Amino acid sequence: MKSFKKLSLLTLFAAIMVIMAACGGGASTEKTEGNSNKDTAKTEEKKELSGSLVVSGSSAMQPLVAAAAEEFMAKNPNVDIQVNAGGSGTGLSQVAEGSVQIGNSDVFAEEKEGVPADQLVDHKVAVVGMTAAVNPKVGIKDIKKEDLIKVFTGKITNWKELGGKDQKIVLVNRPDSSGTRAVFNKFALDGATPAEGVTEDSSNTVKKIINETDGAIGYLAFSYFTDDTVTPLAIDGVEPTAENVQSGKFPVWAYEHSYTKGEPTEIAKAFLDFMMSDDIQNTLLNEQGYLPVTKMEVERDAKGNQTNK
Repeated sequence: MKSFKKLSLLTLFAAIMVIMAACGGGASTEKTEGNSNKDTAKTEEKKELSGSLVVSGSSAMQPLVAAAAEEFMAKNPNVDIQVNAGGSGTGLSQVAEGSVQIGNSDVFAEEKEGVPADQLVDHKVAVVGMTAAVNPKVGIKDIKKEDLIKVFTGKITNWKELGGKDQKIVLVNRPDSSGTRAVFNKFALDGATPAEGVTEDSSNTVKKIINETDGAIGYLAFSYFTDDTVTPLAIDGVEPTAENVQSGKFPVWAYEHSYTKGEPTEIAKAFLDFMMSDDIQNTLLNEQGYLPVTKMEVERDAKGNQTNK
């Protein structure tokens, strides 16, 4: 009997311990799950963006930034991004005065007079290659740099002087505010001032005029060479390709800058981070004709000095 009673007490004690452990564990689990749900909700709340963002500036950058904006808005349906062109000078001026959140530029802010570069933060989001583009009927695909300078300064006025058709050369330029013009003048024309010609605000319009005008020559970013309506020119036998820009062989290239006034705000920062993501750098840039900054074997400073990385 005594053994039976001891066994019963032990069994009862064990049962009570199991029940208490189960109750305690259940309470602990419930509390943990509750905290986990709250943390998840907070994380999701932080990730949700809403509001608007206005970007302006370089027309050479517009196709890239507009395409990236479309992808960003698809991932963030409560965000609206407006991407305007107008030239690098316009983008830098507008971001400096605070009328836009991001100002795109083909040149360093330090290169533009009247721009308070010390107030702006530079975000290098891509590299762009540029070259001269001619009407396909001109009849040439390669040009010496010294001859290119003579063409744009008006010293050569007919394509037959360079082995092309007997056609008068028609110059198509961008305005002084254009970053594309600044880059082309600096690295393709060695700083020479182009002669008077047709002047257009947009690279799209430049491409259209070159295509529609016999004897026309202008300059465009690689991203505009998506068809055969214009012919991109090799310079000194070096083809205008991504590989030649990355290695430093092709001379006409520049960083694509997205400037903010001070550090970027929440939406601007999220969009700039998105521009630097692997998806954009390794996929969209190539699709749009731009080059990832990370693949450059050379680099340049604001003065144009090129060095190996």
